[in-house]
Amino acid sequence: MTQRTYAVTGVASGIGAELARILKEQGHRVIGFDIHETHANLDRFIALDLNDAASITAAAAQVDEPLDGLCNNAGLPPREGLQATILQVNFLGTRAFTHALLPRLRAGGSVVNMASRAGAQWRENVAQIKRFAAVCGREDLAAFIAAEQIDATRCYNLTKEAIILWTMAEAEAMIQRELRMNTLSPGGTATGIFGDFQRAFGAAVDRNIKRAGRAGKPEEIAQIAAFVLSPAANWLKGADIAIDGGMGAFNLTDAMDLQGLRLA
Repeated sequence: MTQRTYAVTGVASGIGAELARILKEQGHRVIGFDIHETHANLDRFIALDLNDAASITAAAAQVDEPLDGLCNNAGLPPREGLQATILQVNFLGTRAFTHALLPRLRAGGSVVNMASRAGAQWRENVAQIKRFAAVCGREDLAAFIAAEQIDATRCYNLTKEAIILWTMAEAEAMIQRELRMNTLSPGGTATGIFGDFQRAFGAAVDRNIKRAGRAGKPEEIAQIAAFVLSPAANWLKGADIAIDGGMGAFNLTDAMDLQGLRLA
């Protein structure tokens, strides 16, 4: 098997840690990025704070070898008081880091952006997403938050909507660079920040998990991320892939009253 080199952000825990483990088990090199230092299942660790423009520039500059893929997994959950940081880390910083690493991605490479089921309402919020994406820097976020009157939960959802639309918008340009970019949208997943989502989204989370039978496992999301990073997924371009144990299907079935379509 050909050994490849992959970069993974948010590698110290949860889905990122599982992805590093899976990629190493497959025989690949893994460069891990996180604000918390770790060396588990990594060939190299580089410190990265997506809330800090200087850190983004410095981390990208330390990558001195070609990459076959990048998984943008780092992110913050919806926590009150962190509105600006959520917007910066989950989207603006992620986008800036990706652009900084693009020259290192070789032809045939793959970018996987971790979105969420929380971004599924992007169609209803395109105008706000465009206003957010036009924010020039960290210093302008407070004014944006005040003007939009958004709390931490809306900030989180907005970043995931933006990740999905940004990925679509980049699809053609990526193809011209012989690269591809896709998003993954997990549903409720049993990571260390799962409690944040239960508090933010309330009974809907518990209801969806009950209908699915259980929460997702980090390794289940990571397995799909590893596939989408790989050349085996070479015709996936600009797509958003729901990984939610059927939760999205349940909700759409309810919303559109589709029970009558079921087998007798």
